[in-house]
Amino acid sequence: MKLPLKGIIPPMITPLKENGALDVKGLEKLIEHLISGGVHGIFLLGTNGEGPSLSYSLRKNLITKACKYINGRVLVLVGITDTSFEGSIEIAEHSKKAGADIVVLAPPYYFPVSQNEMVVYLENLMPLLPLPMVIYNMPSCTKLHLSVKTVRAAKELGAIGIKDSSGDLGYFYSLIEEFKDEPEFKIIMGTEMFLPESIMNGGHGVVAGGANFFPKLFVDLYNASIENDKEKVSELREIVLKIYNTIYEVGKYSSKYTKGTKAVLSVMGICNDYMAHPLRKFNNGEIKKIKKYVKEFSNINVT
Repeated sequence: MKLPLKGIIPPMITPLKENGALDVKGLEKLIEHLISGGVHGIFLLGTNGEGPSLSYSLRKNLITKACKYINGRVLVLVGITDTSFEGSIEIAEHSKKAGADIVVLAPPYYFPVSQNEMVVYLENLMPLLPLPMVIYNMPSCTKLHLSVKTVRAAKELGAIGIKDSSGDLGYFYSLIEEFKDEPEFKIIMGTEMFLPESIMNGGHGVVAGGANFFPKLFVDLYNASIENDKEKVSELREIVLKIYNTIYEVGKYSSKYTKGTKAVLSVMGICNDYMAHPLRKFNNGEIKKIKKYVKEFSNINVT
């Protein structure tokens, strides 16, 4: 890889038009917004990117255009999680051709999968991947909470790191302990509220959804955590907490995080807020709340 796997890596939303096509102009504006905010990488087709809801052709179009616009300025990670074994390989191969750096893989998400089955799955899949792979623990969407033993197996098979979105800080610390003598295996936090704890205790980076709209805020919090500047960490964490208590509280169900993120970007004039089926964007009342919150955040210069 040209650049190290570390720091703030936003799980970029996928800008869409009303007809479901890729919002190309919005994509370019969003990428420039993220890079100008100082992010260290961009993660395409993750949960916030609605990856599993998009057709293969749209995924490939996104990967191609995003890699072109990013042009090697930051790391590009691509989610290849799929119910289809061959589908994951297809997207991985396209990612390689487009110029991506890393693929990210969570367990197939329809049938319940055992830890042993997941290891066998990795044994069969990983030798076919053309790029370095990060294993992705996302039990709320996949039905499987990867055990430390399974993560160890992934590492021995060639995985270069793990993104943990379980929200279980104790589990995250157990990963840090397991791989403390293997710094080449990167431990990436997927819950942005735990950014300081993860970095100060040996984690390497954070996939922060809020970095889609306020990238500089999360980069500053990461840097303060690296420098162990507790006063600055406390100040910036208060702003992150405000995001949780405002933007992330609009709407219902867990989809409100992605919907809210797209809504903020729409209000900021960066890209559209249309969602891929089956999700639908916020209604007018919800957008009104988002506009109010964005105005409040603009007064504290977080963008």
